[in-house]
Amino acid sequence: MRRAGVPIAFSQGFTPHPKISYASAAPTGVASEAEYLEIGLREPVDPEQLRAALDAALSPGLDVLDAVIAASGSLADRIEASHWRIELPEVEPAVLEAAVAAFTAADEIQVERMTKQGRRTFDARAAVMRIDVVPPAETPSGVPDSSCAILELVVRQVTPSVRPDDVLSGLRVVADLVPPVSPRVIRLAQGTLTAQGAIVDPLDADRDGATIGEH
Repeated sequence: MRRAGVPIAFSQGFTPHPKISYASAAPTGVASEAEYLEIGLREPVDPEQLRAALDAALSPGLDVLDAVIAASGSLADRIEASHWRIELPEVEPAVLEAAVAAFTAADEIQVERMTKQGRRTFDARAAVMRIDVVPPAETPSGVPDSSCAILELVVRQVTPSVRPDDVLSGLRVVADLVPPVSPRVIRLAQGTLTAQGAIVDPLDADRDGATIGEH
């Protein structure tokens, strides 16, 4: 923020903190194309100038795509679900399809994960709204790579959160699916759910061209 010259606001008290909040940040080690944050500012700033300044200050591969003035309500309240893509090298699509069938047929799948509150057991099934095996990705030569199964899922935001690794744990529970190499996970989208189950960009309601910091 300092490098970009952002006039960020700080909290009050003996230990002031910058007013930055992340909405449903992706787990460590997971790629993402849809991360959102809120920044409190001391003074009005043009949204496009702020976006450009932050984008220029970040390392290559970290791109700031948009900045808007926040309307009423919390950004976190608009994050209702995430769309994930999981690539499973050396897993045959047919094997993954059988595991997914067992997953969707289950009413409840208990998994275990270490959280800030200690080790917890919770249901990894109920939060998964959609889970599909998609056609294999194409190699640079254009030939489908049949040795890499690909999973896409839409997961509702719940507490405790159900992460992609929890879904993989669930597949291990119901179908003994253990990927031989580490999966490649990327978040494709997150936001508000429509009645049809689509995910809407949580910033859509704020795109009115106003100046950030105005009230």
